[in-house]
Amino acid sequence: MSPSPARARRADLVRLRGELPDDVRGSLAAYERHLAMERSLSPHTVRAYLGDAVSLLVHLSGGTPADATVESVDLAGLRSWLAAQHAAGASRTTLARRTAAARTFTAWAVRAGLLGEDHGLRLTAPRRHRTLPTVLRPDQARAALEAAEAAAEQNDPVALRDRAVVELLYASGVRVAELCGLDLDDVDYSQRVIRVLGKGSRERTVPFGIPAERALRQWLDHGRSALVSDRSQRALFLGARGGRLDPRTARRVVHDVMGAVPDPADTGPHGLRHSAATHLLEGGADLRTVQELLGHATLATTQLYTHVTVERLKAIHDRTHPRS
Repeated sequence: MSPSPARARRADLVRLRGELPDDVRGSLAAYERHLAMERSLSPHTVRAYLGDAVSLLVHLSGGTPADATVESVDLAGLRSWLAAQHAAGASRTTLARRTAAARTFTAWAVRAGLLGEDHGLRLTAPRRHRTLPTVLRPDQARAALEAAEAAAEQNDPVALRDRAVVELLYASGVRVAELCGLDLDDVDYSQRVIRVLGKGSRERTVPFGIPAERALRQWLDHGRSALVSDRSQRALFLGARGGRLDPRTARRVVHDVMGAVPDPADTGPHGLRHSAATHLLEGGADLRTVQELLGHATLATTQLYTHVTVERLKAIHDRTHPRS
């Protein structure tokens, strides 16, 4: 099976980084530490920003990594790099993210004394298309959870884990990486809350309901003990070999469960997060509360869900009102 385009690009960037001059690789290592330790960015974001820096420097070297220098970064080169990305088919969202990565890199390079001027300040990012997230109807969410519950009736350890994963994702609206990062001590059953470490190492407390509690207890009582190993440590959710559950496995679990949903959209863990937020708002929760539960840094991100609820209200009105 051939690797995905994204995986192939990452592998290519890793190879190109190894071909850069020693001083440039040293600078990138310092930049990586800055992103991870000073900015507290997630490992995924660090890899993406670092890959963009490598791509930019190689582009400015004319495709010859051995000739790359950080000092060669200027406004014309930044614009040329983004134009090449656009010509290669990068979406508006991708271009906006790479513009942000370029700005972060040039700002760091100025502070590190590698550039005399922050050319990234003059970059303008393309406006992103704000698309409405995929959201399950309440009956679809119920069908998915019932399917996961039915699969776990035989007390198979993996099926018990999968049910607890889906229940907790929908009950709490946490990100899949946050869920996989949970430890046993992060669950407070007396209060029915979990302690979550989110983006930027921001910690928050998120409640969950009785069905999720029941699924978690069954997983811990009858499932986790069958998978636990020396690699498990304090991880709440485990993979089949006993290590901490990988986000890719959790995504596959959700996609598999969603196969039992009538008229399913292609929904993964983030779709359950979108659905949880939308159903909370439709049930009367205020926007600030949903923002805090989801761990959004700004209210503007949470406000996207108000558009979802408005679109759903309009659809119901068009379908049911005699004068619609």
